[in-house]
Amino acid sequence: MRLSKTGGALLVAATVIGVVVGCGGGGSGIETADVVLRGGKVVTMDGQRRIAQAVAVRDGRIDFVGSDADATLRIGARTQVIELGGRMLMPGFVDAHLHSLAGGRALLLCDLNYQPLTRAQLGQKLQACLDATPDAGPDTWLEAVNWDRQSTASLDADPTRALLDGLTTTRPIAVTSSDFHSVLANSRAFALAGIDAATPDPAGGKFLRDGSGTPSGICEDAAGFQLKAAIPPDSDADQLKQGRAALAALRAQGITTFMDAAAGEPHLRVFDSLRGSGELTARVNLAINVDADNANQAPADEIAKVKALAAQADADAPVPAPGIRARVVKVFVDGVVNAPADTGAVLTPYLQNIGTEAAPQWVPGTNRGQLYYTPASLRALMLAAVDAGLDMHLHATGDRAVRTALDAVAATRQARPNADFRPAVAHDETVAVADYPRFAALDVMATMSFQWAQRAPYSIGDTENHLGAERFARMEPSGSLKRAGARIVHGSDWPIDPFDTFLALKIGVTRSGDPTNPHSAASLAPIFEGPINADPALSRDDVLAAITVDAAHQLRLEKQLGSIEAGKFADLIVLERDFLSVPAEELGRNRVLLTMVGGEVVAALDAFAGSVPQPRAALNARARVLSPRGSAGHAIPASVAGAPHGHGDGHNH
Repeated sequence: MRLSKTGGALLVAATVIGVVVGCGGGGSGIETADVVLRGGKVVTMDGQRRIAQAVAVRDGRIDFVGSDADATLRIGARTQVIELGGRMLMPGFVDAHLHSLAGGRALLLCDLNYQPLTRAQLGQKLQACLDATPDAGPDTWLEAVNWDRQSTASLDADPTRALLDGLTTTRPIAVTSSDFHSVLANSRAFALAGIDAATPDPAGGKFLRDGSGTPSGICEDAAGFQLKAAIPPDSDADQLKQGRAALAALRAQGITTFMDAAAGEPHLRVFDSLRGSGELTARVNLAINVDADNANQAPADEIAKVKALAAQADADAPVPAPGIRARVVKVFVDGVVNAPADTGAVLTPYLQNIGTEAAPQWVPGTNRGQLYYTPASLRALMLAAVDAGLDMHLHATGDRAVRTALDAVAATRQARPNADFRPAVAHDETVAVADYPRFAALDVMATMSFQWAQRAPYSIGDTENHLGAERFARMEPSGSLKRAGARIVHGSDWPIDPFDTFLALKIGVTRSGDPTNPHSAASLAPIFEGPINADPALSRDDVLAAITVDAAHQLRLEKQLGSIEAGKFADLIVLERDFLSVPAEELGRNRVLLTMVGGEVVAALDAFAGSVPQPRAALNARARVLSPRGSAGHAIPASVAGAPHGHGDGHNH
């Protein structure tokens, strides 16, 4: 059976055709399988989009894809048989942009739950976290996550360190916003970090200051990193807990392969240790983050550091067992286009209100955001990466940042026309129309977080006003980029957003949220229902390709995974509901019931729970977390009908 795309929707033929893709078609000589999954709807995501009934797995690889009858011939005395009961079986999800240890770490910290809080309510929440840890010493930092800074600013005002200084504690406090672009700290934290009025703003960040020039409490972007550098490093045991928590969240989501989009040495060490103890349940790919200051001044030296670190990862060809690869350089080209930060680099200035709140008058201001690299230094950095055999993953949210990234790729393609180079530009929240076709022409992937294309407090309201009508009309242009021939890839950006893969895919298809889903802004108020704008939506096939075959291409793993074909790794998931036939508004109401990596079931629910081998079943008990929600949520400032908004990409630090 084949899938056809008609009018953006998937139509499924009425009959099932057994497709034998593996060895043999029956009779003697057929080797028995380790695992047979049968009686389902196998959505292969191969080049022909074939549908089958069963899959046989041997030695961690897919050995056969086809009919139930032919699969039965591969069942031997020791074959594990998994009856799918008509459910949809598909390739495991490949999340091409997230922040694994940051997500796992946030599961273990004081969680503010992305709630819209006034300053007084924020203080109460933090005091409750302090009171809950009475044994912590006076020098033990309190770290809080998932703070909705924008909503606090909209409901009340930006807090200062005076709010934290008024709490009953002498402990240093650092509160990180859910977009990871702001950190609120108390005076004790600033003192320990050695930051005062004489401290200059770092490249790629700033300290908000009072009238005397003294840092007022909020640190943005690199300034937040500078402050949090004073926090004692996590112990190896702490980092292992973070890795375990992250892997538990990943396998529950059906993510069998991921790329950490701002990685460093701890990621290599943690995941290698977990592999050694038999706890690695997803394929790890690392994009090594570079330091903007160093990269601007000495790009070749910075790439040499990345290559030396990447050399500690697996060098051999991938095998069915999960491994660790590192061949990507991560570069932050700008900040975020969401109000009130407005740090994403845009071609024309953000608008500012010269009227009143009751009678606003929005006119162009002087702020065009910030490029963290000069065009020349970015080109030099990219050329050094190509010469080192590394790919590049570029964070760019504003249309000026996107153009700067594309210009750098164009220059690199011209300088190294025969280079095997796979660049990706992540987020692409605003892209100039003239740049849409450049993605395909330059063979640049657009790695996007589909969940951002919903009406939400972080997209409409102040962000919409600051961007202006013309720019907002092309906000989150995944459909336009796809129509222009771009390869679209999905990355959740966890822990920036609720870790809800199906909601993200649903929004990719409908460009609107789900009022019944608590992770969706549409559940907050009717104003957040409906499409964000008129940009084209993606088809169901588009979003599934973005999280399977096209994400595998970004990671140079298209020969090993991303589709269900003989010879590829047996990375498979079983869905509770058929993604191809469920009503569009219900696409986000789904679960992964079984997750298999390299032929081994690593997570299972309901009727499939007995499929998990006991050693694997014990892993979830080890991955204990304090907050079951995880670090997941946009910052939500409020300016629309009293509802909260704002968001951005998560820096892993």
